[in-house]
Amino acid sequence: MQATPGKSTARGLLGLFRPGNCAMAALGALLAAIVCGGIDELSDYAGQIAFSLAVVVSFTAAGNAYNDYFDREIDRIAHPQRPLPSGTVTPYGALLSANVLFAVALGLSFFITVYSVVIVITSVLVMVVYERFLKAEGLAGNLAISWLTCALFLFGGAAVDRLELAWILAALAFLATLGREIVKDIQDIEADKGFRRTLPMRIGAKNAGIVAASSFLAAVLLSPAPYVLDLLSIWYVLVVAVADAIFIYCALIQFRNPEEGQKEAKLAMFVALLAFLVGGVF
Repeated sequence: MQATPGKSTARGLLGLFRPGNCAMAALGALLAAIVCGGIDELSDYAGQIAFSLAVVVSFTAAGNAYNDYFDREIDRIAHPQRPLPSGTVTPYGALLSANVLFAVALGLSFFITVYSVVIVITSVLVMVVYERFLKAEGLAGNLAISWLTCALFLFGGAAVDRLELAWILAALAFLATLGREIVKDIQDIEADKGFRRTLPMRIGAKNAGIVAASSFLAAVLLSPAPYVLDLLSIWYVLVVAVADAIFIYCALIQFRNPEEGQKEAKLAMFVALLAFLVGGVF
């Protein structure tokens, strides 16, 4: 279906953008800035951080609109209450708002750093390619989602000129997200038949579980790096050890119970972020 002009309501557009998701993404970028720059230096980067939060909110809203535009036919059945299938936003309105917000995010990034511009451009390209070509392609789609997650932390680090720590935080987020996305695909293997060609469908659930477990364990192996490189305090080690234990549990339990595995992975990611915050502040 081609996007055609029509009428979209303000309430529909607000629902399309999902303010809650935007706020959570902005919080993630802010936490990354705090972790990488430290609370004492935040005032020195207040302008850059403010622009970063505006970019994250704009990009997240654009991504949500773009996602709903491409999923509008599926949502007629799966989520009929959403703005597009309910008629409160037209396909044209969704696509136009996504493009405008992507442009806003890119424009604002020029007021931060050159790295911020590069991260935004790369993320927009990944988002577009994912929605148009990779969403149904299993592992490639998992890798795209993992990049979009880790880019959030890179962006927060770039705002305070501390990419040396942001890269490690982003790498951990990438590995943890990749493992969780694969486990989710194992969980949804029956529901995805006929719609997607996920990694579990291509190589089998057990082999896909091995890939997911490897990703979780790689995150565990990388986790000591911030302390070893003298970037975070010993308090980081104490908290991240809890996250590592949960990741190891995820790597094991997901073979028997994928649903529990992916839920515990989400908890482990939260604890790991908390570890970075504690290690950077204390």
